[in-house]
Amino acid sequence: MNLREKLKLYVITDGRLRDEIESVKLALEGGARAIQLRMKKASTRQMIEKGAKIRKIVEDYDALLFVDDRVDVALAIDAHGVHLGPEDMPLRVAKRIAPELLIGATVHSVDEAIKAQEYGADYIGAGSVYPTSSKENAIVIGLDNLRRIVKSVRIPVVAIGGINIENVGDVLSTGVDGIAVISAILAAENPREATRRMMREIEKYRKIL
Repeated sequence: MNLREKLKLYVITDGRLRDEIESVKLALEGGARAIQLRMKKASTRQMIEKGAKIRKIVEDYDALLFVDDRVDVALAIDAHGVHLGPEDMPLRVAKRIAPELLIGATVHSVDEAIKAQEYGADYIGAGSVYPTSSKENAIVIGLDNLRRIVKSVRIPVVAIGGINIENVGDVLSTGVDGIAVISAILAAENPREATRRMMREIEKYRKIL
C-alpha cells in the first residue's frame, strides 16, 4: 500500500452537512481513497453502527478508513487507522495498545510535527491552513508554517482547514502529500463531481511539481 498516494485526497465526514454513509459513497465514487469518520457528538454505539457500514463500503474501493479521536471505535469496526488530536489518547499509548492501526496526528507547528514523527505517527494533519467554519477555535497556521512543517518531517503531511478548489493549488505548492476537506466536498450540490474536480486539480499540480 502506498500511503502517500491514498492520502492525496482525504475526505472527512460531517453529519451536519450530509449523512455520513451517503458522504462516503459519493466521495469514493468521485475518486477519494481516504475517509475519516468524524462524529463528535454521537454515542459510541452510533459510531460503531455507522462505522461498520462505512468500513464495508471503503473495502469495495480499496480505500482507507480512519476514525477521528476514538481508538476504541477504530478497533471495534476494524478501521485502518485513527486520527488523534492534542486532547485525545497520547500517540505513544495508542501505538502500544493498537500497533496495527495507522495513526495520524494533528499538529500546528514544526515542533509538534517533529514530536509526532518521533512518537510514531504514520502521517500528520497540519492546519488549519485557512480560517474554517468546520472546527471551533481552529488555529490558523498559514502557508508559510505549513511549508516549514512539510520540510521538517519524513512522514506524509496532509493539509487541512479552509481548503477549496480555488486555493488548493497554493496549498499543494508547499509540498504537502495530501489535502483534507469537509465542506468543499460535502457542502457541494454534487459531492461526487466536487470530488472529481478536486482530484483533477490535485493531479494537475502533482504533475507540475
